[in-house]
Amino acid sequence: MRLFVFLLILANLLFVAWTQGYLGSSPDPDALRVQQQLLADQVKIVARDEPPPESGKSEKNGKEAEKKAAEVCVLLSELPTTAADLVESLLADKFADFKAARTTVAGTASYWVHIAPLPSKQEVDNKVAELKRLGVADLFIVQESGPNNRAISLGLYSRKEAATAYLEDLRTRGVKSARIVERNGKLSSAALEMRGPEDRAGALRQAIAELLPESKPVACKTPAASPQ
Repeated sequence: MRLFVFLLILANLLFVAWTQGYLGSSPDPDALRVQQQLLADQVKIVARDEPPPESGKSEKNGKEAEKKAAEVCVLLSELPTTAADLVESLLADKFADFKAARTTVAGTASYWVHIAPLPSKQEVDNKVAELKRLGVADLFIVQESGPNNRAISLGLYSRKEAATAYLEDLRTRGVKSARIVERNGKLSSAALEMRGPEDRAGALRQAIAELLPESKPVACKTPAASPQ
């Protein structure tokens, strides 16, 4: 009986020693892996639940940036509208890789209220005296050579409505010979901003010079960007 108890105690001691790894093995396989790690304290996490960047996408972004950097903007300003049409046709035919943005500048006009030129200085003096009797003191005699010499200017207006209203006022005073003539101060013009590849800008400038010898292409004031 004592031998049996002794063997039972010895078996329990051996089992405990085996479970604790005293006999050269361990029931926990991860414990051995931890011992085999090299420089575990220097491991760094570079991403958390994020996929690595796609190499193809990075190359595409690089090419797009390079393309934008190689763009140039050429400006033509104060062009007659017919000349702007010619340049746009040139772009469509030979420089389709350039995109043009057109800006139109409206012309300015004035409306002249006056009495047409009189044959002699004496008649001008007589008309001026008559106008003053009718209460028209704001006038000017044109004394420069040309078709309007010896005309009597009664006012210059930027809006036709204002000129018409003054003409009606003159007629109520008895001035029947006054009239309105429209005078163009500056015709309408256009500006073109042409954006495209820098390596084609020289050819474009040469083609514009041949088409419009008086034109002066310059660089745009703002940096080249994607066309609208």
